[in-house]
Amino acid sequence: MFDHLQTTRRHFLRDGSLGLGGLALASLMSDGRMQAAPAVDGENPLAPKDPPLKAKAKRVIYLHMAGSPPHLDLFDYKPELVEHDGEDCPDSFLEGKRFAFTRGVPKLLGTPHAFARHGDTGAELSAALTNLPKVADELSIVKSLHTDQFNHAPAQMMLYTGSPRMGRPSLGSWVTYGLGSENADLPGFMVLISGGTNPSAGKSAWGSGFLPSVFQGVQCRSKGDPVLYVSNPKGMNRDLRRTSLDALRDLNELQHSTFGDPETETRISQYELAFRMQTSVPEAMDLSTETKATLDAYGCQPGDGSFAGNCLLARRMVEQGVRFVQLFDWGWDFHGTNPREDIRDGLVKRCAKMDQPVAALISDLRQRGLLDETLVVWSGEFGRTPFREGRTSKGQVLGRDHYPDCYSMFMAGGGTKPGTYGASDELGFSVAENPVHVHDLQATILHLLGFDHERLTYPYQGRDFRLTDVHGHVVKDILA
Repeated sequence: MFDHLQTTRRHFLRDGSLGLGGLALASLMSDGRMQAAPAVDGENPLAPKDPPLKAKAKRVIYLHMAGSPPHLDLFDYKPELVEHDGEDCPDSFLEGKRFAFTRGVPKLLGTPHAFARHGDTGAELSAALTNLPKVADELSIVKSLHTDQFNHAPAQMMLYTGSPRMGRPSLGSWVTYGLGSENADLPGFMVLISGGTNPSAGKSAWGSGFLPSVFQGVQCRSKGDPVLYVSNPKGMNRDLRRTSLDALRDLNELQHSTFGDPETETRISQYELAFRMQTSVPEAMDLSTETKATLDAYGCQPGDGSFAGNCLLARRMVEQGVRFVQLFDWGWDFHGTNPREDIRDGLVKRCAKMDQPVAALISDLRQRGLLDETLVVWSGEFGRTPFREGRTSKGQVLGRDHYPDCYSMFMAGGGTKPGTYGASDELGFSVAENPVHVHDLQATILHLLGFDHERLTYPYQGRDFRLTDVHGHVVKDILA
């Protein structure tokens, strides 16, 4: 009687090989799902893996302008919108639409910036961009991107996880799950923040969701300790840390041999990686080793915490084998509620801090022979309206509301074809040619990395999940 009282549910499921535990195990093994667990029998879940298909890119640098830039003032020139500037928006463009902050009939807003064509591709760029024209022939500009969400957090989660709700793995997590890392001493997925604010989606934008936590992004800081809690606590030296980790490893291995939870293996890998990161991350983050010419090209100084500095850090990370580097730069929410959000001077000042380091990054990767195998992606989470934002429509500051139906972004390197793809209508309200949904963008990025987006899956809650859910098509016309 005593033995039965001491038997827990865990013991019952573990030891009942002819009962529920055995049935569950047999059920899992019968359809091969047990094979999907990436961290078993001491394997390193971040060990480099070959993709199943031929890859054009080995790594990704994703540059996210958090808040979403006014694409009509940067990449998508609409002379007819300029011609009708200040007029009431036609009802046909508003019928059935919802906007974040605009009600009634807004006024059309043509861009105040001049546009010109650049390079052999004839890329049409705003005068607010003074450095990107220098690398125009590297850019694959998409003018027909669209999404389902018109508020920041859901749109960011839709872009990175394929769903506007929390709980799904991010793009970088899927990539490291599929490919691992090329450097055993650095995380496969690293995140850098500038602008003083995290993205609206928070850490969901680089979280691992239901994937093992070893695949989540590691946020690095460009000031102070590069990674929180990696340094030894006061009173502990490196030898004592090693001894402590050895003891923890033995305990975790004993637990894994008993219960077989793959997350236990993840924990072991994370402890060991953190120990190696104590020396590898400070070295990777040390911009003082860069030449003055390089620092000047990016427009940064060591430790300044700027977007420019983060662009240079991104180059250093991919150079050392990090698989996915994600940069978030807050400050692109151009509603017009203050002078910083004015699409005239405010946008010019914001672009001055962005397009120099982005152009330098693309040029630097090309010079070092890394661009062909590094996919650089630049985007926001949605676009901006072709009319004035409702709350600020009677003020002196010009701003635009959120807009999901049509916007622009660009890619460079990594197997993309320079040029322009897709088009919006004459006023910039909807996609007129070659629509690209965010699921299509996700599918295309995975394709460039050597994956069929329909087959990169993970079993969870009774079905196989994927980044693109049940959607997405590869945009083949932008592939080199």
